[in-house]
Amino acid sequence: MKKVSDILARKGGGAITIDAETSVLDALRLMDDKNIGSVIVTENGDYLGLLTERDYARKVILKGKSSDETTVREIMTTDLPHIIPDNSVETCMHIMSENNIRYLPVFRNDKLSGIISINDLVTETILTHLETIEHLKSYIHS
Repeated sequence: MKKVSDILARKGGGAITIDAETSVLDALRLMDDKNIGSVIVTENGDYLGLLTERDYARKVILKGKSSDETTVREIMTTDLPHIIPDNSVETCMHIMSENNIRYLPVFRNDKLSGIISINDLVTETILTHLETIEHLKSYIHS
């Protein structure tokens, strides 16, 4: 059974962070530069929450706020479930489905060690299926 640690090993554990007092516009520029849909929000290096494109759409655009006057702290998501590297891919899929979320922060010893997305889970599932297919082919041909 594949685990979060397998995903982090494949993609790397580093996550892009931004300070909570940064403007939403600057955060969006960073997300665009890095071609990512979320960014970890920190204060003095400590994890506070996550800013996603969904946060921007629902908490800035739809509410008529200004992207350059609103800070990341005002719209970030703070109540995401925390997972650990030993959690299974299946557990993470269940958590994401139950909570209707697309990202999960990963903690090791109460310290942020990365972030996984629904895309990471789908990719890992596909890779697992391909691995199984190759094992079956090898078994059949031996």
